[in-house]
Amino acid sequence: MTVVKPQEVRPLPGQLDNILVFNSNSPEVVQTEGILLSTFPGQGMATSAAHLNQALEGRFDVFAHHIAKAKSPEDLKTLYMGVVIHNPGSKTVRVNVLQAASYLSQPDAPFIALPSFMDNQLGTVFAGPGDRVTNDLLRGKRQRGWPAQIKIPAGESRMLFNDSIPVKTLDPPINGRSTLARLRSNGPVYMASLAMFARTDARGAERAPTLAEWEQLLKDGSLAGPRDKAPTPPGQAGPLIYSRVAGVARGSVWRAQLADQSSDSRLTIPETGKAFSYVLSSVARGAFGTGQVQSAPMVVRYPDTAYAAHGNYGIQYSLSLPLYNPTAKPQEVSVKLQTALKNDQRPGNLQFLEPAAKQVFFRGTVRTRYQDDQGRPQSRYVHLVQHRGEQSEALVTLRMAPRNIRLVQVDFIYPPDATPPQVLTIQTGETP
Repeated sequence: MTVVKPQEVRPLPGQLDNILVFNSNSPEVVQTEGILLSTFPGQGMATSAAHLNQALEGRFDVFAHHIAKAKSPEDLKTLYMGVVIHNPGSKTVRVNVLQAASYLSQPDAPFIALPSFMDNQLGTVFAGPGDRVTNDLLRGKRQRGWPAQIKIPAGESRMLFNDSIPVKTLDPPINGRSTLARLRSNGPVYMASLAMFARTDARGAERAPTLAEWEQLLKDGSLAGPRDKAPTPPGQAGPLIYSRVAGVARGSVWRAQLADQSSDSRLTIPETGKAFSYVLSSVARGAFGTGQVQSAPMVVRYPDTAYAAHGNYGIQYSLSLPLYNPTAKPQEVSVKLQTALKNDQRPGNLQFLEPAAKQVFFRGTVRTRYQDDQGRPQSRYVHLVQHRGEQSEALVTLRMAPRNIRLVQVDFIYPPDATPPQVLTIQTGETP
């Protein structure tokens, strides 16, 4: 049954920052060796069109999500994914690895069934590699095994990581890896993510590719395959194919203070028994009538890949809500993250399903920071699993005194394997 909530849906204040994101997500399923994403110049390369000629410098992010799937039960070679960083300058460049994590679907983070709402203070609750990497980075972690700094001499290259996606022992033989890293360099660099099957040593045992082998593939190779479906050009009528992302996007964090139009310091809560929502991770044809598409724009991309970073995978939302009770009565106010039915034709209402559909549309950890009703500071991590059309429990519920202002801060990193859009809902109900 469809449940309609006739409430205001607002565009989200603020905007994405200008930090560049190396976004390697196409092809999602990789079955042939080659270049996944290269920002190197095309000059001197065998396939110049596979190189986007975009230097990265200062703060930038790396997001990568790819799946290995055996072509046949007999072809179980291990696929490796490598990210090469090159220093084109005349001085040594230092790349600081501020935060980073990389996990496999099997065995690191299997897609297990979890309750819709779980405490996750210890960070041990996750389902899927995208869920787990965003959980780590939300807490500011650098996973064990990642270097704190990489020094790259002039004119040379180094590996950011060189990791396998094994399928040999799995039934069916399919596995995925999600990676997210926040970096800072003191000079311009070029980067490339590449896919190569394991090489074998003299005894026939598999081994990881060497830096020299990765560099050779970068120089002589073409784009990895099979290619995903090409995207629908912006504004074209008919069926919409978003496609997968392969390029450099602009925007790592969306920071915003949610406040009244007449004030930048408070957000008046809804009237008793009512609610309003802000759209999150909105996409073309999925903005709930607000007209706001939050997908990060692409600086450079391959012609057969997405026109924008639809879904904002790996992007952090950092939202401040200075809630204000203008009434003479105490009010109970809740803040929720919800997965309403995607649409762009119904401004002023949201649609949900009761019961919610079976498809999981969001699985990830949300952090809330606030003072509780006893005035004690709280920092709470909650893991959500939301199905299509699910309304969800409250992240925070506050009993607000008359004329009281209470600040609630909501942070999450939009997890890979989620399906946008969602909304952040503020709802009021009078306390007894």
